[in-house]
Amino acid sequence: MTNTITDVFFDLDHTLWDFEKNSALAFETVFKMQDLEVNMAEFLQVYVPINREYWERYRKDEITQKQLRYGRLKDSFDSIQYPVSDDLIELLSVEYIHYLPKFNHLFDGTIEILDYLKAKYSLHIITNGFAEIQENKLNNSYITHYFKTITNSEMAGVKKPNSLIFDYALNLAKAKKENSIMIGDCIEADVQGALDAGLDAVFFNENNVSVPQTIKQVNHLLELKKYL
Repeated sequence: MTNTITDVFFDLDHTLWDFEKNSALAFETVFKMQDLEVNMAEFLQVYVPINREYWERYRKDEITQKQLRYGRLKDSFDSIQYPVSDDLIELLSVEYIHYLPKFNHLFDGTIEILDYLKAKYSLHIITNGFAEIQENKLNNSYITHYFKTITNSEMAGVKKPNSLIFDYALNLAKAKKENSIMIGDCIEADVQGALDAGLDAVFFNENNVSVPQTIKQVNHLLELKKYL
């Protein structure tokens, strides 16, 4: 495989950029600003799965960006029975998005693997995240320079796993699908999406979930050296 691959495509959130760690810091910041005495551990315990569920619905075009940003907070506060007005939820959703990209924790091994890969391949990003936010995350994490192209769902007009976003990214990168590989944390969006679009794929399985043996996977980013 290493002989034929020329272009490596990465997902960003939950793959290189440590979303959960940065998200927790953003919430701590905005809750403190608004004098909310929320038990962070309790809040995050419900928020993390709720947020994933909302993103899945957003990915399937069942809800809008606005519904995603409001609903995940509303449902989380309701779950911990913490009364918050609609106006405050709207304010918190805006502040959270403002502060989220300011934090820049990356997964262990990110810089080392990007240095290793950049010497051998052209590197790219394909993300379902919002253009401006993702750009800020990359810039504030000082990893923008590693990537030749950055494709987001706003540019492509569709979200992973739709094969059109992979086609868009390949076209932007001037890469051939048979010489490309996708690395990401979501089996449906990143791995199956890429495979269906004709690319190879590796599942970043940080949480060690059970997946079919036919799927290439790594539990740590440095393990990508096995494949690349």
